[in-house]
Amino acid sequence: MLAANDRHNGRAERGLQASFGAASLLLPGLLSGLLLGLLVSGLGRLYTHASFLAASCVGRSMFYGMLSMTAAPSATETREPAESGPVRSGYAGRALIASVLGYAMDGFDLLILGFMLPVIAADLHLSSAQAGSLVTWTLIGAVAGGLIFGVLSDYFGRVRMLTWTILIFAVFTGLCALAQGYTDLLAYRTIAGIGLGGEFGIGMTLVAEAWPASQRARVSSYVGLGWQLGVLAAALLTPLLLLVIGWRGMFALGLLPAVVSFFVRRSVEEPALFTERVARGMRKLPLKLLVADGRTARASIGVAILCSVQNFGYYGLMIWLPSYLSKTFGYSLTRSGVWTAATVLGMACGIWLFGMAADRFGRKPTFLFYQVGAVVMVFVYAHLTTPMALLIGGAAMGVFVNGMIGGYGALISELYPTEARATAQNVLFNIGRAVGGFGPVVVGALAARYSFGAALALLASIYLLDVFATLFLIPERRGAELE
Repeated sequence: MLAANDRHNGRAERGLQASFGAASLLLPGLLSGLLLGLLVSGLGRLYTHASFLAASCVGRSMFYGMLSMTAAPSATETREPAESGPVRSGYAGRALIASVLGYAMDGFDLLILGFMLPVIAADLHLSSAQAGSLVTWTLIGAVAGGLIFGVLSDYFGRVRMLTWTILIFAVFTGLCALAQGYTDLLAYRTIAGIGLGGEFGIGMTLVAEAWPASQRARVSSYVGLGWQLGVLAAALLTPLLLLVIGWRGMFALGLLPAVVSFFVRRSVEEPALFTERVARGMRKLPLKLLVADGRTARASIGVAILCSVQNFGYYGLMIWLPSYLSKTFGYSLTRSGVWTAATVLGMACGIWLFGMAADRFGRKPTFLFYQVGAVVMVFVYAHLTTPMALLIGGAAMGVFVNGMIGGYGALISELYPTEARATAQNVLFNIGRAVGGFGPVVVGALAARYSFGAALALLASIYLLDVFATLFLIPERRGAELE
């Protein structure tokens, strides 16, 4: 889509126009963004209330109202949900804020890069392939960073490694502002990706170990919502600032997360579970504990399948959805943006609702409900034709397709011991992220050979693999005390 021509004197201007052509796809969704803001505001009030409950260890429930199913109690649910240690007043809230901010920076960074690619390509005389590789190598760095910092976090501490991931991300994003060509910019982006990739799993682990078992899933879902907040912030701020400070100024703003790392290091301590484990000493290598026995190995395979399907479906759907609406129904970019924004809003609601439901009904029943919902809604969406049906159907599809991101933090935390928990979070989720990178390629190939509708219908079938993995490979662990 890059319109830059290295031999044309006006390439920078056209690049800037192309950037805001991309922005036009998101700006019509500001109404949905405002609705998301209202949702986040509600979450803030809910979080404040939850912090009080955690500090005083009283109160049992909030509004769950999504699932009307019941779950048979598992072996770990025959007693009251165990609290994962005493909750220090204020500490759980600070851990949650640090984790949400870390994941929000992931979403913010990747979206502003997408906005700025045309301008960067025009200014630095990059080809389309070179510009696209900046995104590719950022994601490759993120996968590598997830694997590296997950293991390091289990050795040296959640807070310490979260601080380093944010600091690496901030410094090398800021250095991008000084790039003079493709080679140095590619190096900065790759190293920034390494820092970016470690934040999700470490944040999920920190939150799971800081909060009581009865609220573990819902606070994990708040971390998942951090991505949506970052995307929303990028969509609102980039069009306003890019014309004023340019792409170098936007990258310079990437130094601001260094302030967050200072807050994390000064205000958040290591969870009691981790410090107790350090006192006992490391028994085994964290990676070996992911396949410590047959039951754990099956659970690891199951979680890897869930994360792979999650990322494959998300990227395969979101990359091609605007094009599907445009080519199949003749929607303009503006109208496609509004309809896509409805899907994104549904995703945010789905994440929030998943956490509530998983704490109330259990992890497996909630995952199964969402997985079956994804199969049905993606298939149904592929056959919708009227504008209103596509708008409402897109929002409903978004609830199920991406809502499951709200459950991985609690699920993985409860399956593995403290000495391998962060490794499991980052390794398994980043396996899914690597597999998910093929989603747009597969959907695009199917659309070219058959049609977008057929590609979406076939995409629905992958969630059946999720159902199989949840039923036969993953145990129910709601309320389990963290080991």
